[in-house]
Amino acid sequence: MHLSRRELLRKSALMCLAAGSDWRIPVKPRFQLGACDWSVGKALNPEAFDRAKQIGLQGIQVSYNTSKDPAGLSVPATLQSIQEASRRTGIKASSLAIGELNRVPYKSEPRTEEWVWNSVDAAKKLNVKVILLAFFSEGDLRNDEKGKKAVIERLKKVAPHAEKQGIVLGIESYLSAQEHLDIINAVGSPAVKVYYDFRNAVDAGHDIFKEMPMLGKEMICEIHMKENGQRLGEGPLDWAKIAAALNKIGYTGWMQIEGATPPGADLITCYEHNRKYLESLFSFK
Repeated sequence: MHLSRRELLRKSALMCLAAGSDWRIPVKPRFQLGACDWSVGKALNPEAFDRAKQIGLQGIQVSYNTSKDPAGLSVPATLQSIQEASRRTGIKASSLAIGELNRVPYKSEPRTEEWVWNSVDAAKKLNVKVILLAFFSEGDLRNDEKGKKAVIERLKKVAPHAEKQGIVLGIESYLSAQEHLDIINAVGSPAVKVYYDFRNAVDAGHDIFKEMPMLGKEMICEIHMKENGQRLGEGPLDWAKIAAALNKIGYTGWMQIEGATPPGADLITCYEHNRKYLESLFSFK
């Protein structure tokens, strides 16, 4: 095919524009890094945002409520204090978590239905897209078919509310990927997904490198980056391999650091290490 000089110059100019587009059109990072407010010692406390800023994080995962404050973010003044802390520090409320479900199980305690319903409204007001629903300790679903059925029925009731608000409810538990998918399929709503925690999955005896592709980016709404009693990169988890697996499935979104602090160690120093370690594996800016 013969190209005139004018056409050749035009095509060359277009190629140059395409090649130079990286510096002209900002590319949104695939990942954002936050931490759990309870892990930085400030559950449902505006000061968690100050700690996140000090550590160099982009967000904080906020507890919806606590044992001392069961109403939590359903109280306007409490919600407003979180909004103001975010504006003041420039740190985002990255997601919500109802850790109280470990103590007061969603599968058996009627009041938890109100918590989950109200957490959707709080998430909407905070411009948060994901709510972690915890299923450990008293709320553990392993070998509990009755409990699973109760959770499915309760999720069926709240899922349409979450869908309307554009919120995802993330199940975090010791269940296998297939068991999570069974619950999600039984609920039948795009508003219910898996909140994946590599440390929990390994502790429960699951192969995370088989589970990640099984769930895929479509079913994983958010992830915890956790070690128990050790800093990230100093425990048994192979984070470089995890990073490669996350890239392979195309996961994007928030990563929340949880735990990863040795006993007696300075929390801020540990979290600065954890942040820098993850920055060596992922691009957050």
